[in-house]
Amino acid sequence: MANVVSNFNAFSGPSLSPPAPPAWRPDGLFDPAVADRYGVTPREAAAKIRTGIICNPKSHRNRSSVEATKPFLSGTVLAVTPRTQAELAEVLTDFARHGIELLVIDGGDGTIRDVLTAAARVWTGAAPRVAIVPSGKTNALALDLGIPDDWTLDQALTAARDGTVKVRSPIEVVRKTDGTRLHGFLFGAGAFVHATALAQRTHRAGAFNGVAVGLALCWAILQTLFGGANSAWRAGDRMRIRYQGGAAPAYAAGANADTDRARYLMLASTLQHMPVGIRPFGTPREGLKTLVVDAPPRWLAAATPLIVTGSPAAWLDRAGYHRIDSASLDLSMGSGFILDGEVYPGGDLTVREGKPLRFVVP
Repeated sequence: MANVVSNFNAFSGPSLSPPAPPAWRPDGLFDPAVADRYGVTPREAAAKIRTGIICNPKSHRNRSSVEATKPFLSGTVLAVTPRTQAELAEVLTDFARHGIELLVIDGGDGTIRDVLTAAARVWTGAAPRVAIVPSGKTNALALDLGIPDDWTLDQALTAARDGTVKVRSPIEVVRKTDGTRLHGFLFGAGAFVHATALAQRTHRAGAFNGVAVGLALCWAILQTLFGGANSAWRAGDRMRIRYQGGAAPAYAAGANADTDRARYLMLASTLQHMPVGIRPFGTPREGLKTLVVDAPPRWLAAATPLIVTGSPAAWLDRAGYHRIDSASLDLSMGSGFILDGEVYPGGDLTVREGKPLRFVVP
């Protein structure tokens, strides 16, 4: 069983928080000015909000492991370190049964993907607010939300007290053969799979977050430019793509055709801001956005700076660089895909915008 720091039954017991009625507004949130005057601390605030904390002890620089969270524990705050997917599902089920209002995820993008994937099976209706403590090798969601790299659990609990949130919808990837679902924020296929493998090497070399992503993508482009006409990077992977709705532009017929063809790269994301300031989808905006690049990529040296800076140049689409917004798409491919850093086998998939979630932000 997962390492449960506090007993789940504590949720039904007496609260350990001291009485401070003047600090509370009618909506159940703290009034920061009054709270400061009465010396109410973030841990006491958390004791008023039923909080479940998922800690990933394997995260690159985990700050709030089980030992570090002990000072924050009370009758309504639980910290858990699940070691397996089965334990994670069990913990989240217990969290839901005890009515948590705040789910804290201490880890990187991969941890967030695993927790949100499991949570979507538990909370089929309204989900609790989510707070991120970015402690992984890559923290793209935290960067998009404006969460600083050094944000602590204490600061996350303070923000939860003050009630500031941003809404983001994850990508939902559904495997048609068995209905299994994944939830994440950055989907990639083709050259992006190879680039992510290179990013793992840059992690071992000490580069993290957007730096690792940027270095990997630069190396992938160099491999494509100088790898020769028969390079595997240039050949791409065969994909069948069919957009089902949204704002796919009419000029994207080549990318939208329901036929198998080689694609150099496919990216999809619901993030509004990407690492290191790149803009592969153009102007930052809400919704599910995709970039599809035909293989072999044409005029890559000229197109790359325009793609990464979000240029709307019309010739990019004619050259095979298609930016398409859509609420949902069907995708068939034999090769694998990446979701938030993890490789999964290909197949017949639906990629769509998932249910909106409320994230606690500074």
